[in-house]
Amino acid sequence: MSETVSQTASPVRYRPPRPTSLGAVTALLRVALRGDGDLLSLLPASAYRCDVGPLGYSRRSILIVNRPDEVRRVLSDPEGIFPKSDLMVDALAPLIGDSIFVSSGEVWQRQRRMIDPAFTMMRVNRAFPAMQEGAQACEEMLAARAADGAAFSLDLTMSHLTADIICRTVFSTGLETGAAHDVFDAFTLFEHSVAQVEIRRLIMAPAWTPVPQKDFVLEACRRIRGHLGDLLDTHVGPNGEHFDDIAAAVIAARDDFTRTAFTREELIDQLGVLFLAGHETSASALTWAFYLLAMQPQLVARVRQEIRVVAGEDGPIGFEETKHLPTIRNVFRETLRLYPPITFLPRVATEATTIGGRRVKRGALVMVAPWVLHRHRRFWKDPDVFDPDRFLPARESELTPGAYIPFGQGPRVCAGAAFALTEAVLLIARLFRRFDFHIEDAGAVRPAARLTTRPAKQIMVRVAPVTKRA
Repeated sequence: MSETVSQTASPVRYRPPRPTSLGAVTALLRVALRGDGDLLSLLPASAYRCDVGPLGYSRRSILIVNRPDEVRRVLSDPEGIFPKSDLMVDALAPLIGDSIFVSSGEVWQRQRRMIDPAFTMMRVNRAFPAMQEGAQACEEMLAARAADGAAFSLDLTMSHLTADIICRTVFSTGLETGAAHDVFDAFTLFEHSVAQVEIRRLIMAPAWTPVPQKDFVLEACRRIRGHLGDLLDTHVGPNGEHFDDIAAAVIAARDDFTRTAFTREELIDQLGVLFLAGHETSASALTWAFYLLAMQPQLVARVRQEIRVVAGEDGPIGFEETKHLPTIRNVFRETLRLYPPITFLPRVATEATTIGGRRVKRGALVMVAPWVLHRHRRFWKDPDVFDPDRFLPARESELTPGAYIPFGQGPRVCAGAAFALTEAVLLIARLFRRFDFHIEDAGAVRPAARLTTRPAKQIMVRVAPVTKRA
């Protein structure tokens, strides 16, 4: 059950799909009956109003934290007592090992020191040519789709596009279409089936219980890692000396103290994080951004007018032009507010403590949820309304500091935030300037959250060339 509106809805008061908020017990029954592991539908209505409070009922205790100062404390973790949750670590280990995304303490600090030089290569001006190449390839694909008129998956298209761009950025090569499709299929299977999202385990299992994964989930991880290994191998040996990219920088990284390098498996772990973070999260956000725009023709007209002013009818949209498209930038910011790619940032309390005056026992799951924080009744006016203009400078006073964290917060804040924002502005500008997007069965679209915020079922879409103005 979800709330939807028609495709002709006004962009000013447009309320895009979200799960209907229910009481805690009713929400649990809904998820159990549906059986799809959607953690969004498990959120009770009280989660969107409380500062700090229990999240349903569970053996290990789950606490949701919405107060910005306590969110900052948990994510910055100055006391060293809120590492990534054991459920997340165990779930992701077959895919990305003990990499920088899930490691903690001294291991994380060592990895971060080694990888920091590679992060400098994600500077937007350096990566922008890869974004342009990916956009050009996608334009050609969409032109073919427009010619044949067939419906296709928006999710798969955005996944292929962002995988191509991040591959060009990390490995200096595009991702072959067959490999891109296999990665998409494997990650979709992984995300739907990984044991972290089994509701029974989340509620009934005690803290630090080992999380066994199904054989087909492990096989999906092996397929993804196999593709990453193939890309890595192009950089190893004599041919690797010719590369000056992120993969080469991670391969060349050495520990400050031991002077040792990453092993091959560790390289796949670390590059897998960069690939999946730059690919899966961007694909999730762009899928929702394209859906939201397609549902609001008046907003699309405003976007196209902005592009004409900045770049002309057919002029190039380069790096400088992307800096002068505030409507598109705010469309993406508002998309990230309503559909943050990382729905939950779970931590585990390694010792008893208090948060917001509440006692927290050792082993409790401490849940910071961008999805909830971004829709909290106290921090946002009309929190479920899609309103890009809320990010205009004139309305800055309406924003609550610390209540908008689509890229996380603290020392683990996403290093690719500027990359993602520029990539989104470029792709929205180039693709909506050339094509109209028409959503199939728009009323059936609803969000679901497992590891990322995705449509519960793939969104099917048709495209048509934009008719040039006389």
